Amino acid sequence: MRGRFVVASLIASIIGLFSFNLIAQEIPKTIAQGGSDVVLREKKNADTVGIVGGLFTGTYMRLAAEMANALDDGDNLRILPIVSFGAASNLDDLLYLRGVDLAITQADVFEYFRTVRKTPNLDRRVQYIIRLPISELHILARDDVHSLADLRNKKVNFGPAGTGASLTGTIVFQRLNIPVQQVMIDQASALQKLKDGEIDAIARVIPKPVEFFSKIPPNSGLHLVNIPFTKMFEDYYTLGEFTKKDYPNLLQGADRIDTIAVPAVLAVYNWQKNTDRYLKVQRFVQYLFTRWDKFQHPPYHPKWRDVNLAATVPGWTRWGPAADMLQQIEAQRQQQEKVDFQTFLKGQPNAPANEAQREALFRDFLQWRERAAQNH
Repeated sequence: MRGRFVVASLIASIIGLFSFNLIAQEIPKTIAQGGSDVVLREKKNADTVGIVGGLFTGTYMRLAAEMANALDDGDNLRILPIVSFGAASNLDDLLYLRGVDLAITQADVFEYFRTVRKTPNLDRRVQYIIRLPISELHILARDDVHSLADLRNKKVNFGPAGTGASLTGTIVFQRLNIPVQQVMIDQASALQKLKDGEIDAIARVIPKPVEFFSKIPPNSGLHLVNIPFTKMFEDYYTLGEFTKKDYPNLLQGADRIDTIAVPAVLAVYNWQKNTDRYLKVQRFVQYLFTRWDKFQHPPYHPKWRDVNLAATVPGWTRWGPAADMLQQIEAQRQQQEKVDFQTFLKGQPNAPANEAQREALFRDFLQWRERAAQNH
């Protein structure tokens, strides 16, 4: 009897402790909030911005996820990263898929939709917020392939339809007048088929370095193919390169090779001004610019440090709220520069006697500030 009492008391104590922990534990507001289904549905959607990233294992998807991590703000803003087929399909999703406000895509994708697909009013419907890092064209082949010309009439995998490579890779081979047999399967399966000799190369457009290529071991019989940059690619593309640091096992003993690269873009649907969707994407832009410093340090992807917020994208129009934020940032920079210069002048033994001396001192100030930033 006494044993039963002890057991019952112990159970009661455990239940009491568990209940106390439930009471002491703070419930997240997003779960604890009440109200009717209609109210909750409106609130949830009013604060959420959908951004299409890319393939689950790709760099674009990581960038989208990191924007969500850095900018999510409880009841004020939620970023919903969406896995997709890739850069080419992302523009399609931005135009036609419900719930999508933003997309990471590529400059040549926009040009293709405008000039080949002839999407109506594309310039007004889709604009950009910032230019993202370039994405390099990776062509992985067996060691007997020494140039793209060696792939003539061979099987090349471009990934599932909608990936960046399915568009950029196709354009590159067409412009070089090198016909290939297109294969459109997932890259993991394609890598195995490449090793087995069932296909001849893999094309992928993604910011370097990417684990898919980095984890290929030495002496695999595979390498990245050199792609010379010529004038025929100057419209949409830029020069890229791979070095031993990027892919130590895939350059066939070379220190570096050339490739073609395409600028990536954070695109936005140009919602009508002051509508609900316009206002929440505007809030996203304000958060992105004011919290930009967060992206410059680990654990965020090092590619963020390559982004120049003021960089433009030929053929694209920057979205109004993004242009406004850039102007604000520039005005703040100029004002801070004036304050810093006045502080610098106070530390000089003699005040400038004329405008020429003031200009010379200002150049000295800029050099001083640059050295200070490098030493920081």
